[in-house]
Amino acid sequence: MSDRGPDVATNRAARHAYEIVETFEAGIALTGTEVKSLRDGKARLQDSYAAIEEGELQLRGAYIPPYPPARDNHDPERPRKLLMHRWEIERLIGRMQRKGLTLIPTRIYFKGRRAKVELALARGRQQRDKRRQIRDRDVARDIEREIKHRNR
Repeated sequence: MSDRGPDVATNRAARHAYEIVETFEAGIALTGTEVKSLRDGKARLQDSYAAIEEGELQLRGAYIPPYPPARDNHDPERPRKLLMHRWEIERLIGRMQRKGLTLIPTRIYFKGRRAKVELALARGRQQRDKRRQIRDRDVARDIEREIKHRNR
């Protein structure tokens, strides 16, 4: 049984814009007001990405709003350090360079008391691939609907 709580934020557009190759879990280094704001279920991952800078993994573009009751708040769009083992980061660097993949956050959630980010190694989709995916999904939905209707 997993002690993972509900998702705080999800990046739904990521699955449409990218082909997900593999997912990873990373911890996030946060301040106290950021944790409280996340516990309120407020965060946005749209247009965010993970970058490797000087051997460290950084989350960029994620928006965690200020916590209203706090006196000293955080910068809502500051870069946040992601926590992974050194060998995992080196493995990610190798894959990103060799295969031309991107690292994008797909969701933020709490696992026990700790905030976690699910990162996806992803390949960008071209417009025609996006249209094909939508068409295939619509066809599958129509087939399911027809089967359900015939079985009545």
